[in-house]
Amino acid sequence: MLIDYRKVTIYQDDVCVLNDIDFNVDDGEFVYIIGKVGSGKSSLLKTLYCELDIESAEKAEVLGRDVMKIKRREIPQLRREMGIIFQDFQLLHDRTVEKNLDFVLKATGWKKSERSQRIVDVLETVGLADKAKKMPHELSGGEQQRIAIARALLNKPKIIVADEPTGNLDPETASNIISLLRQISLTGTAVVMSTHNIPMLDKFPGIVYRCSETSISDITNTYNSIDLTAEKEES
Repeated sequence: MLIDYRKVTIYQDDVCVLNDIDFNVDDGEFVYIIGKVGSGKSSLLKTLYCELDIESAEKAEVLGRDVMKIKRREIPQLRREMGIIFQDFQLLHDRTVEKNLDFVLKATGWKKSERSQRIVDVLETVGLADKAKKMPHELSGGEQQRIAIARALLNKPKIIVADEPTGNLDPETASNIISLLRQISLTGTAVVMSTHNIPMLDKFPGIVYRCSETSISDITNTYNSIDLTAEKEES
């Protein structure tokens, strides 16, 4: 089990956003987390890479670590085993795509002799092998998000955590990004993604959790019968 949360309680700014929840993710699973704004989606994701502390839990393990007891010096190693993708890309705008990726590899201990080939590999995976010398501002929003995905893949993660990865993209580009993440999950890397992009749930089926009223529930088998259109309008 890559993520094993049992009876976990999470606070954000002294407000309980999720209480007594169970949440599990295994190898290669493609997991959506949906819910209204403020329902705890992002807070849940932040606990996975220890940006936000868990208040209490019966069990809270991520990649074999107890995140309730993890030491601060151990967090960077945990994060190296996962890829994190943000809605706003968070690329370094003063350097090329290639140097953005090399910066991460260098920071995470890759040898110089191995870095160039790894960059080629991940750019090929996201279909942007010809963009290595481009600056971020020369790329479209969809291309920048693909570079962010390439960056997340650099350390061959066991999990990709994506917080609203299509939030700033048009529908067609968003569909292409979700398709790419779905393909990545088929290679064995789990993908855990928060989203308001409800149509994607039908187009690219996966496991669906919904955050609502401080709880989280697996609605994979029932979400088609729930009025998610109304939920999307309220989000």
